[in-house]
Amino acid sequence: MRIVRLANFVTVHTGGLRTALRELGRGYQAAGHEAVLVVPGRRYSDKVTTQGRVITLPSAPLPRTGGYRVLAGRRELIKLLDGLEPDRIEVSDRTTLRWTGDWARRRGVRSMMVSHESLAGLLGVWGMPKRDALADRFNRRTAEAFDTIVCTTAFAAEEFRRIGVPNLVEVPLGVDLDLFNPGAMDAAVRSRYARPDELLLVYCSRLSAAKRPELAVDTVAALRNGKVPAVLVMAGDGTRRTALAYRGARLPVRFAGHISERPAVAALLASADVVLSPGPVETFGLATLEAMACGTPVVVNEQSALPEVVGDGGVSVPGTAEAFADAVSRLMERPRLERRAAARAQAERYGWPESVEGFLRAHEAIPEPATGPLAGLIRPAVPSTSYVDGVPCPRRIAATEEKPREAGADEAGAARYA
Repeated sequence: MRIVRLANFVTVHTGGLRTALRELGRGYQAAGHEAVLVVPGRRYSDKVTTQGRVITLPSAPLPRTGGYRVLAGRRELIKLLDGLEPDRIEVSDRTTLRWTGDWARRRGVRSMMVSHESLAGLLGVWGMPKRDALADRFNRRTAEAFDTIVCTTAFAAEEFRRIGVPNLVEVPLGVDLDLFNPGAMDAAVRSRYARPDELLLVYCSRLSAAKRPELAVDTVAALRNGKVPAVLVMAGDGTRRTALAYRGARLPVRFAGHISERPAVAALLASADVVLSPGPVETFGLATLEAMACGTPVVVNEQSALPEVVGDGGVSVPGTAEAFADAVSRLMERPRLERRAAARAQAERYGWPESVEGFLRAHEAIPEPATGPLAGLIRPAVPSTSYVDGVPCPRRIAATEEKPREAGADEAGAARYA
């Protein structure tokens, strides 16, 4: 089966989304399917990678977004999709790519939209009035456009449930439990940022308003006001970098920037005492899960989806500096081995193989189990046959058919987008 995945807002700084796309693609390939990922970028490219074929279409960056790009050329994307002849499409953007659900329906291709954020939550962060009404209207149209809507937590699914979306599925994401493990702790990394008598806190996420990175800075200030010798490392980059530097000018806040090497990320997370996740609209929080996999407890915003993910691996509190500082202190009162073991045990509940299996069931690529942990996870979706104006529209390619790429396809594509 050929699964074509479309994603926007993917940059070198979008760690969580890039990780999810990569791990799902690898899982699809390992399960015997053909994974194709289409993303925007600076220039055209077509590469075969461990996550399958990755096609990059040229796109200009959106102003004031920190380098985000979108697949804006609808005519070119339609030509590409028609040429790829997918059996399934999986879309990770419910705004500019919602039209691809209609494209798939007209061609008899099953479609899935993956909701990586809470629209109502984002509208709230942006200060939009009547955010729930706006989100409901938009989400209803999205659910009508796609055969299946996938959310990774109950928090993310809630805004679809309240409008009675019938084609809703919950599938948790996963974590690389081998790469992110307590053994990744590195004394040299720790000593680079903190003295032996200092408490090392880490914020690992994009420096954008929706993530509330200023709360991490304010937490350090609250701790130090309480005579706790805490220091903070901010691993990530984004539009808030300059403002945060001013905010933490008199505090021990170190900006590590975006860390591209995943082993280096694991070393930093494993070497921290506590990881802070202050974002109020996080719908899963892969960096938080990676921290727990490294044996590092976390403090998260109780308004987000993270309380249902962290369990005993951390503490969920209101989004204030005082509450976060108090939670850090409470975690540090627990015996070190106990708090680190609890964090690792919680992370071990989330593996990528189980997540891949859940996504493939949502794609109807494998049958739903009658028993076991995944039983009942995937709700029945709409019938496989799509209809246009009441007329059944059969799929053009059988699910078991493998169609080879035409010779010279890469060269032709490059010429088209040069």
